[in-house]
Formats: sequence, structure tokens, C-alpha cells
Amino acid sequence: MKAYDGMYIDGAWRPAAGPDVIEVVNPADEQVIATVPAGTVEDVDAAVRAARAALPAWAATPPAERAARLAALRDVLVARQDEIAGTVTAELGSPLKLSQAVHAGVPIAVAGSYAELAATYAFEEKAGNSTVLHEPVGVVGAITPWNYPLHQIVAKTAPALAAGCTIVVKPAEDTPLVARLFAEAVHEAGIPAGVFNLVTGLGPVAGQALAEHPGVDLVSFTGSTAVGRRIGAIASGMVKKVALELGGKSANVILPSADLARAVNVGVANVMSNSGQTCSAWTRMLVHHDRYDEAVELAAAAAAKYGDRIGPLVNAKQQERVRGYIAKGVAEGARLVAGGPDSPHEKGYHVSPTVFADVTTEMTIAQEEIFGPVLSILRYTDEDDALRIANGTVYGLAGAVWAGDEAEAVAFARRMETGQVDINGGRFNPLAPFGGYKQSGVGRELGAHGLTEYLQTKSLQF
Repeated sequence: MKAYDGMYIDGAWRPAAGPDVIEVVNPADEQVIATVPAGTVEDVDAAVRAARAALPAWAATPPAERAARLAALRDVLVARQDEIAGTVTAELGSPLKLSQAVHAGVPIAVAGSYAELAATYAFEEKAGNSTVLHEPVGVVGAITPWNYPLHQIVAKTAPALAAGCTIVVKPAEDTPLVARLFAEAVHEAGIPAGVFNLVTGLGPVAGQALAEHPGVDLVSFTGSTAVGRRIGAIASGMVKKVALELGGKSANVILPSADLARAVNVGVANVMSNSGQTCSAWTRMLVHHDRYDEAVELAAAAAAKYGDRIGPLVNAKQQERVRGYIAKGVAEGARLVAGGPDSPHEKGYHVSPTVFADVTTEMTIAQEEIFGPVLSILRYTDEDDALRIANGTVYGLAGAVWAGDEAEAVAFARRMETGQVDINGGRFNPLAPFGGYKQSGVGRELGAHGLTEYLQTKSLQF
């Protein structure tokens, strides 16, 4: 076990203000692998002050120079990709192959995309007799989750730096090690002192202190809707800008003309990826009643193949939460066709890949975000019924539509109340805006729309 010390503040590792530490547990074997400092209000204040002091110079740095620093950061991440993947596997429990391709690979792509955007974005434009300036919003407080720990840090840090903002990141307490590694990469890339700062700590202490700090101009948060509401309330009381990427209960709509086997297999893979710990996962599969039984059989067979291919959940609390939802699904009358609450391993916070059939819209497992490897299959009678079910939750983060004719799928997708829809298995695009409708949040991440979140507008009239 390694005991890490210090917070990355103003370009250096500084001793924490308090003596408390957070234990980092490997969820695959339940062993403590490291400790990190538990940040205090004093640590957050020091980090925000450093970011505030660095803001004028960084905001005045030409966009081309900011782009060059982001390109250097991307290159450092590439050089340390194996170390990143191994770190995420140790603290999150994800299989190494997934860590290499997604947990390390996607942040590299996102960092690279913002290096390009910083160099090409129109920070000034003409509107009649006015010059419109797009200026950095200021100091950003970023509170990031554990499920994609490096991706979420990069998805906030890269656009903030591209915009000319400075930032303080408070990573999730379950996965702070890759955040520390990222701070090292920032330092190695030559990003000036104070532009990026890192404070590890607990949400109710360090996270709340960051959201409440008067020196923070924008709070960017990814996590549960309940915590997002709390942060939104804090920010609104201070008239502070927020970007909130919250929960999801996304629908995977398989229209009658679709290639059923492909749609089901890809849909199951989507839910099982990252052990179901993905806010945009298609956890509700909607199938026409004429093909419902076939889809259930295909889904059960597909899920059974993932027994030894997915990792554990992040901690014991999350394991019990998911088991509780599975028990509730059975109690409310859903039919368990694969998996269940029992762990397939003696050690670690595992839950078996689980599929429910005969799920109805009023059931808890059809309405609430489970955040585990659990798929609910619902039947519909016609397209209007499918749309009613797809739009029938408080969430609207992502979704999918499958049809034999692409135009048919697109027409259905246009009516869905959600922020992103994959058509017939469309690939992830790091340039496309990501974010939610309804209680899935406000604001967007990734691409030019993600950069815009970190800018404010000024008009000069001539």
C-alpha cells in the first residue's frame, strides 16, 4: 500500500491542511491499495486562490499557445497510456482491455480534440456594427465521478483550459489515483502554475466547499441527479453558472424492421460495458410484442457470456444498491431470465450480468437508475406506444433506435426526449455534444458545444 501526500496546488504538491486520509480500495479483491489526503475547506480555498491568481495571465494567453499546451498534455497522456490503464484497473476494477481502450484511450482523443478547437475556435465574431467577444467565464470548480474517472476530468479540464479558464478539480474519492497521475501529466506538459489544481477529498466536505466558494465562477458536476440538484441550488443562490451531467435511464428502441439479433447483442453489450456503471447505458430495451419472446431469449444468451468478462462494481455500497434493485424487480413481478443478486466470485464487489423480462413502465427498475449490469426488457404495441415508453421517465440523457431503414430510425429518434441517440449502432463521436434533457442535467460536454460552456459573451458596439 502506498500513502500519497499533498494536493496539487499552484504548480506543486503541497501538504494537505488536515491529517485525515481516504483509503483507496481495489474492488476486485477488496484490498486497500493506497491512501490519499482528505481535503479540507482550507485546501479548497488555497486551490481556488491559486486558480484566481493564475486566471488573468492564462486568459490573456493567445489561443494558439493554449492549444500547444493542450497538445503537449495529449502527448504526455499517450506516453503514459499503459500507466493510466493499470491505475484505473486497480482502483475501479475495470478489465485491463477496457481500461486501455476506453479509460485511457477516450481521454486522449478528447484532449486532442480540444487542442485543435483551441486553435480554430472563433473567439471573436462580427454581428452588424458589433464585435462579439467570447471570453473565459473564470475559475471553474469541477467535481468528477468515479465511473469514468480520467475521461470526466479531461472532458472538463480540456475545454476549460482551451477557453482560457483556470480550474480546480475535486475527483471522486473512490478513484483519486488516476486524478493524481493526470496532475503529474499537466505538470509535465508545461501548463503554468495555478491553471490546473487538484484537491482530493470527500464530497460533503471538499466538494461542497468548492461549489460554495465565492471565487468559483462555474461549477461543472457529473454525478447523481440528487447531488446535482443540491449543487444547482447552491449555485443559483450565488447566481453562479453550472454545467450538470446527471443520471439516465436510456431507451434502446428496436423497431420491427430492425436486425433483431444485432440490435439485442449490441444493446446487451452496451449495458454490460464498465459493469453497467455508465450514465448513458441503454438500460431499457423496448421490443415490439411480435418479436418480444425472441428478443428475451437472445438477450439472456448474450448476458450469460459476460459472466467472466465484466469487472466488479466500484465498492460494497454500490454492490448492495444494485442487489437491492434486482430484489425489487423480482418483488414487483419482473421475470428474471439471466443473472440475479448473487456474486459470481468469492471476492470483490461483483454482481452477475442480469436481464429482466416482463418489465412494465411503473416498475422501479424501469424508472430509476440502477448503475449496474442490469437490463430491463419492455414490450410495446406500436411506434406511438414505444415513444410513450421511451419518453416516460424523468431522465433524457441518451438512447438508441434500430430499424431496417435508417430514415425510419431517424424519424423516431427526432421524437425522443433525450440528448443523444445512436442510430443502428452509431459510433461514439468525441466532437458531438453530450448532455441531457429533463432531469439528466443542463449544459453540454465535448466538442465545440462543450467549449461554449466555459465562455461568456461580450458585445462591443461601433
